[in-house]
Amino acid sequence: MLAVRIPSSALKKRIAATVVRSDRRSAARIQLAPSEQLVFHNGVMKRALLLVPLLCLPTLPAETVSLARDGNRIEVEIAGQPFTSFHFGPEATKPYLHPLRSADGTIVTRGYPMEEIAGEQTDHRHHRGAWFSHGDVNGVDFWANEPEQRGRGMEKGIIALMSIDTVKVGAHSGTITFSFNWNDLTGTALVSERRTMKFHRVDGNNVVDFDIVLSAQSETVKFGDTKEGTFAVRMATELEEQHFRAKGVPRTGTITNAHGAKTEANTWGKRSPWVDYAGSIEGKPKGIAIFDHPANPKHPTYWHVRGYGLFAANVFGEHDFHADASRDGSITLARGESLRFRYRVVIHQGLGGGEETERLFRAWAESN
Repeated sequence: MLAVRIPSSALKKRIAATVVRSDRRSAARIQLAPSEQLVFHNGVMKRALLLVPLLCLPTLPAETVSLARDGNRIEVEIAGQPFTSFHFGPEATKPYLHPLRSADGTIVTRGYPMEEIAGEQTDHRHHRGAWFSHGDVNGVDFWANEPEQRGRGMEKGIIALMSIDTVKVGAHSGTITFSFNWNDLTGTALVSERRTMKFHRVDGNNVVDFDIVLSAQSETVKFGDTKEGTFAVRMATELEEQHFRAKGVPRTGTITNAHGAKTEANTWGKRSPWVDYAGSIEGKPKGIAIFDHPANPKHPTYWHVRGYGLFAANVFGEHDFHADASRDGSITLARGESLRFRYRVVIHQGLGGGEETERLFRAWAESN
């Protein structure tokens, strides 16, 4: 292993994982520069170095993944083309991916509020790209938790970065593991989160795999029964279903679940191992499918999926989804107990129907 010490003057520079490929007659080389790790201690962000080795690998395929840190985000590329960026700095009240792109580079998630795009709706400012949070954790809201939303309704919380634990680039994928704390506004941690994201390409589709472990830090932690959660994506405007607020930009999307039900009216609040939200952008088939792992709590999950573009898996919101106040979908953990959630997000260019989506779901579920 080669460890490189970075002079302090270089710490502000971009920390990157770069892929260098030679021709077929010579070996390819992946070089990971030492990456700067952010560590929180007593609420103060400190800097540390995470030394990463130089790896010598055989010639890599054309769909090599690269990861590059630029300040408080990590940029992901596949085959030399932008895929997504993961945002995790103190300016983000919860970490999120923005934007998500299909393999041909088409953006399939809404730009707002990160950027203003003509024709987009500007509702629900807290819907940022793709994210994981929940609207009621011991009475603290980590879902609608933008700074300007404080003072409205429930107390708000912040999902804060504690450390970047691992960064790996392989022949076919890039993987990052983070640690976060779900803090109330006093800085008290209710929940710790360890999140691993794997970026790769499957059958020509850009894919992100999530493995999320939530551990209780308070004596008890209750994930309350509310529809406002949990694993979510906000779809691009053209991929929304036609709805009463839709103006200007044509909407082409349709929500379909694993049971063949279609549209918000027949899929919202229903349980299903997967849902596909798909239509076209500039006349080309595009969509996102989200898979719920069979080992997840309460699988198959309920879906808080809306025609206006919200696309969320949520196991907690039973009294909302069943319109039954007597139901309680909450889950309570004692200190040190954990919940594990795994999801696959497939950004596709037309799957051709439920049979193909089911095949992809089964292949993933049975191999993980």
